[in-house]
Amino acid sequence: MLWLGIILIAIGLDRFTKFIVEKAIPYNTSIPVVNDFFYLTYYRNKGAAWGILQNGRYFFIALTSVILCVLFYVLFKSKNRVLKTSISMIIGGAVGNLIDRIAAGSVVDFFSFYIGRYHFPIFNVSDTFVVCGTILLAIYLIFMYEEKKCYRLN
Repeated sequence: MLWLGIILIAIGLDRFTKFIVEKAIPYNTSIPVVNDFFYLTYYRNKGAAWGILQNGRYFFIALTSVILCVLFYVLFKSKNRVLKTSISMIIGGAVGNLIDRIAAGSVVDFFSFYIGRYHFPIFNVSDTFVVCGTILLAIYLIFMYEEKKCYRLN
């Protein structure tokens, strides 16, 4: 049940924040939180991260659906809590953005950061869950995963 809770929290936070942004911020408008560094900006992304593959709605819906099936399989087969936590975070984030793609054809993004003159691509809560889950998955794979040894006779 813990894993379902993580997934539902990710989806709930994502839906709630996107709802607030859509109601409170006019489209393509920025509200400074920390001048010259952090802004809340209502933007709709029809592509993937960094705006790649614009207008790939059906491709992303299909790809995300296949990946979610694999992730759910791993989630239910795994016994490792770190792996299950990372997969749950990725699933929650992926479902949050999938809902946007199915319902509207684009994903609501709103966290906007500037690092010097570089404008980091705008992102949302779902993206944050996917990235944090992926980092945790990488930590698991690099430092914790042990491949089971199979011994053959002969």
